[in-house]
Amino acid sequence: MPDPVRAPDAAISTSASASASVSTCGGSPTPAPAAPDTYVVAVRALCEFTARRGDLDLRFTPAPSAQEGQAGHLFVTQRRGAGYETEVSLAGTHGPLRVRGRADGYDTARNRLEEIKTHRGSVDRIPDNHRALHWAQAKVYAHLLCEQRGLDAMDVALVYFDIGTQQETVLVETHDADALRAFFTDQCERFIAWARQEMVHRQSRDAALASLAFPHGEFRAGQRDLAKAVFRAGRDAHCVLAQAPTGIGKTMATIFPMLKACVGTLDKVFFLCAKTAGRQSALAALQRLRAADGGPPLRVLEMVAREQACEHPASGGRGNACNGDACRLARGFHDRLPAARATALQDCFMDRAAVRTAALAHDVCPYFLSQELARWSDVVVGDYNYYFDGSAMLHAMTVAYQWRVGLLVDEAHNMVERARRMYTAELRLDDLAAARRAAPVALRKPLDALRRIFRQLLKAQTQPYTVYDDMPPALLEQLQQTGSALSAHFAEQGGEAPEPLLQLYFAILSFARLAEDLGDHALFDITLAQPGETAATRGQGQGGTLCVRNVVPGPYLSPRFKAAHGAVLFSATLNPMAFYRDTLGLPGDCRTIDVPGPFRAEQLAVHLVGNVSTRYRDRDASISAIVEIMARAYREHPGNYICFASSFEYMDRLACRLRSCAPDLPSWQQAAGMDAAGRVAFLDRFAPGGAGLGFAVLGGVFGEGVDLPGDRLIGAFIVTLGMPQVNPVNEQMMRRMDARFGCGFEYTYLYPGLQKVVQAAGRVIRTETDRGSVYLIDDRFRRANVRALLPAWWRPRRLDHPAPEHLAAQHG
Repeated sequence: MPDPVRAPDAAISTSASASASVSTCGGSPTPAPAAPDTYVVAVRALCEFTARRGDLDLRFTPAPSAQEGQAGHLFVTQRRGAGYETEVSLAGTHGPLRVRGRADGYDTARNRLEEIKTHRGSVDRIPDNHRALHWAQAKVYAHLLCEQRGLDAMDVALVYFDIGTQQETVLVETHDADALRAFFTDQCERFIAWARQEMVHRQSRDAALASLAFPHGEFRAGQRDLAKAVFRAGRDAHCVLAQAPTGIGKTMATIFPMLKACVGTLDKVFFLCAKTAGRQSALAALQRLRAADGGPPLRVLEMVAREQACEHPASGGRGNACNGDACRLARGFHDRLPAARATALQDCFMDRAAVRTAALAHDVCPYFLSQELARWSDVVVGDYNYYFDGSAMLHAMTVAYQWRVGLLVDEAHNMVERARRMYTAELRLDDLAAARRAAPVALRKPLDALRRIFRQLLKAQTQPYTVYDDMPPALLEQLQQTGSALSAHFAEQGGEAPEPLLQLYFAILSFARLAEDLGDHALFDITLAQPGETAATRGQGQGGTLCVRNVVPGPYLSPRFKAAHGAVLFSATLNPMAFYRDTLGLPGDCRTIDVPGPFRAEQLAVHLVGNVSTRYRDRDASISAIVEIMARAYREHPGNYICFASSFEYMDRLACRLRSCAPDLPSWQQAAGMDAAGRVAFLDRFAPGGAGLGFAVLGGVFGEGVDLPGDRLIGAFIVTLGMPQVNPVNEQMMRRMDARFGCGFEYTYLYPGLQKVVQAAGRVIRTETDRGSVYLIDDRFRRANVRALLPAWWRPRRLDHPAPEHLAAQHG
């Protein structure tokens, strides 16, 4: 059987010209039968391309979340009477276009089609250009319905539903079928030229991908197995959890096969990263593929955070307000967007610099230009948040436009903690007090009411930290009322407000959304700012924090994985895989693969130092022994080493003792809050042929994503199991994990800790010719359940240190 990665068979390599349809902006989970030269486009995508005009204007934000929007639609439609149809599937054609979508509602008794839009605040603040877009969508749906049911005329209604007040504002127009047909035709004619261009691009892209060869010639050991698993996930629409060793070239081994799976199947690939280094590796791999002889004309887009892309940063990092009155790059944005879009797409490789150049050439915002370019890109490279958080843009587009997407989730061991932060929200009494001081008189009543409830909760609490079974109804109700009052105020003021007030508003919205969905996947807890305060004074000061703390992000992430056509999560440290399946909400049929690496046991000497304890209570006694072990290893085999400690305090004490006992041994250490230049300088000390010892914190910026091949790094000392600190929060998380999975200690402490250890050790062996050593310093590394979590190719051996006094005697 031909290798599907290197030589796809005919069923896999069908190009877009021979497939069912081209659907880069409105595909479906499975290809639908259609003419070969048909371009499928969603109603929303068509209208957003043809009917958007004027300024970029975010003053009528934040918009409701996807969940709130769905709930709002359901609330409106349940108010309607018998004979009201919801989610009406519609489709029509014009030339090469097949336009399809689902109308929100149709009232058969009134012969009225309804387009429902949820919002916050006064409906009068919705900009005219937003309403024009909404009318365009409603009229296109109305035309398709008239055609489908042979109707001569129809009432067309925009229903604006305020999720705060639950009030509807209904705007109605009456149109005959001829007028609606003319409108539909006009929208299609404006889009056809672009559609034909997109068809040509998709066909040439797929033809080039079908014949694309792996750029490195032969696969490394392990790469082929990984590539096959990725290809089949993208082609056959399933999820894969892949553990593959550091150094085998996971980036290219995942991107290449997922691109091969695009042929006739996928619309887009999203490469999602935890850190900038991962994003840069992906871009480099994609650039290499594009630059290869006969390389595909891939449209590659790099997405960066708004704060990084903003051309007018202001204090606090928020920048100018995103509207035409405050920012010239927002003024007339949609009028200049077509030219900016065309310029950016000319080169196809749209990294941050290229997007900025194209945007500024046409006086539009780079950040929002990148959002538009995501619609027309083949590969998008960006942070996890763009697809997985509660308001994720790429996920929303995937659902709205029915894209068939292949997900590649890099360094997936980071997903658990990152996703927890996405779905955790805090309210601080200090922030509420600051917002109250900055608020106008009209807002003081709802803010004071919220502060009273907040203080009552703090005053009633008898412990510094407490978890509650339920969310107090009075708190939830007042959060909703205060949020609605703030929303109405911002709408009246055009979105301008003091920073403390805006920050509180966003915090209230986030907290309230998560509080309404509180379940066994999260904790509601309250932390007092001053544990020593008395019952008489508690709550009278400004301290205290309410938190909806996510423990298991799976319930939020599961719909994201279901929306993708295929997904691959990969990392060097996904052991045990059941932990990641459970916590990330992966599908029940998710497949797993543990890729063997190219490394041999003799390349890495793994020493288990089992008669030293690095527990907090034993650290004073451990310092001398650990320093002796490091100094002896350096004397025996001089070169570049790194020591990973569990905290900055522990690291400082080890570094200080080393300098005292072995002053001739060069050393340097990580600083808290180290900036980019400092990180570069730290890594530059690990020069080829150099010698010395660097100190870093386990789980920090140098514990993963750092490449020091050859003799730039020949050894690592890992002075801890890396387990999270035992504290009241983690103890509560452990109880919740135990109740849900029966593995509380393992899921909360052991597995996250050993993941950091293996990642840090992976800095030593980067290529098939590297050699080095790792010292695992703690008696708990001797335990069978701990050793079972270490890489299978390691061959650990016991190493006991001499008495701690030996070093002092040796060095006088």
